[in-house]
Amino acid sequence: MVTMDYIREFDIRLEKEMYYAGETLAGQVILDTIENFKLRAIRVVLRGKAHAEWKVVVSGDKRTVKDDQYFIDERATIWGKDKPEGNVPILPRGFHTFPFRFQLPESSLPCSFESKASTIRYYIKVTIDIPYASPPQGMKYFTIIGPHIDCMDEQYLKPMVGQDKRTSCCFCCKRGPVSLRTQLERSAYVCGESIKMKADIDNQGEEAVRLKIRLVQYVEYFIDRGVLGVTKDLQNTALEYLGDWVPPLTRSKFDSASSLVVPVMPPTLVGVCRLMQIYYVLKVNLELERSGDDLHMHFPITIANVPFRIPNSNQQPSIHYEVGCDHVEGGAYIGPEFQLGQVYDGSIDLSDAVVLYRPVYVCVKPPHRQNGTGGQRPAAPQRTASGGSHAQTRHCTVAEQGRSQQHPAPIRRLSPQVQTASLESEATQPHRQQPPQLPAVLTSCWRTVTPLTSCRSASHQLSLSLSPLTL
Repeated sequence: MVTMDYIREFDIRLEKEMYYAGETLAGQVILDTIENFKLRAIRVVLRGKAHAEWKVVVSGDKRTVKDDQYFIDERATIWGKDKPEGNVPILPRGFHTFPFRFQLPESSLPCSFESKASTIRYYIKVTIDIPYASPPQGMKYFTIIGPHIDCMDEQYLKPMVGQDKRTSCCFCCKRGPVSLRTQLERSAYVCGESIKMKADIDNQGEEAVRLKIRLVQYVEYFIDRGVLGVTKDLQNTALEYLGDWVPPLTRSKFDSASSLVVPVMPPTLVGVCRLMQIYYVLKVNLELERSGDDLHMHFPITIANVPFRIPNSNQQPSIHYEVGCDHVEGGAYIGPEFQLGQVYDGSIDLSDAVVLYRPVYVCVKPPHRQNGTGGQRPAAPQRTASGGSHAQTRHCTVAEQGRSQQHPAPIRRLSPQVQTASLESEATQPHRQQPPQLPAVLTSCWRTVTPLTSCRSASHQLSLSLSPLTL
């Protein structure tokens, strides 16, 4: 809201705070004046823009590189004329409302996004054109939910299966094999949904093993400068799960149930914005206690904004909107221009701050809530010894703490009752409209699933069935 000597109130109001591509954006300009004054026109601009900017060192000097990309740039005059002729009209004093409407494009729009290196912002800008005076201006930011990614698309409903097996030997003594088989029910999830994963661990070796799962967010920024341009890569751990040790000659089964809940974060963004892309990878590891070796497999995960629905069911997911969690790109940064009367110092303690705007993302509520814990406790994995007896293990501890490639931070261990787990992965880009060049990190994921030949000290057989997945 802006005020002047003869303007008591100047405000921009929208019908809602978030929109999808193809919807009609409607709002009104509020102008409350205390005296008559000449007003040439009231102009409204609808704009969507991506901006990337950071500092680089060139020949020992620090330089700032930046670039912009526009998705929407529409203008309208809601009072007066663009090129007035003759006398300037007079706006009488009083309370005035000037409605406006814009049709958002049907094309795929990237989601609103805030980070230190790049932003994607959508806003309404209003200019009050007063002759012979500095024109008052106001801006109103809103959130775009996009691009459209539906968990029910056929490409995301196909299960993915991975198998990894290792047999080690010492001189002429061959040890028992250690094998891991992992199955994902589907590859796309909305924030708030639980990743549907099952794992079978068969430890016939001589050392204990444990399951490690991580979901990693990969963010790549691009600026076209010179021949090769400038890039900036970041990765953050969104979820992490660390299981119990499985002793030798023991089998164990893991069912994620509701333990791998996807935190609130930006959706997969590949091939929509030329300044940045976001993709996610689920990394499943089986760590050996003494040797330090591990079995591993990587699964691309798509973060969508249209949740999974059970056909012909009365229980449909309840959608709401939340700001991103503070350990991933898209939720950790708040622009200084959106903090009222404060200067951003890198911290995220907003207990006393007044935040004017933060983008929100699609989230679904868990289907069951008991005792205010946010969901049912996951079933504990079972171990089956070679003799056939069964023993129930304790609930595995989980962690939810982001880590950046450039600024690593220790992971904070949470209590076993916490329902969100943390995962590490290696990059995915399942949803694209224009097939861009395959990221190097995803290429490396595929290299890890190629069969390995036997060596002197160990023979490692690996097979991964990803035939349903289309990149």
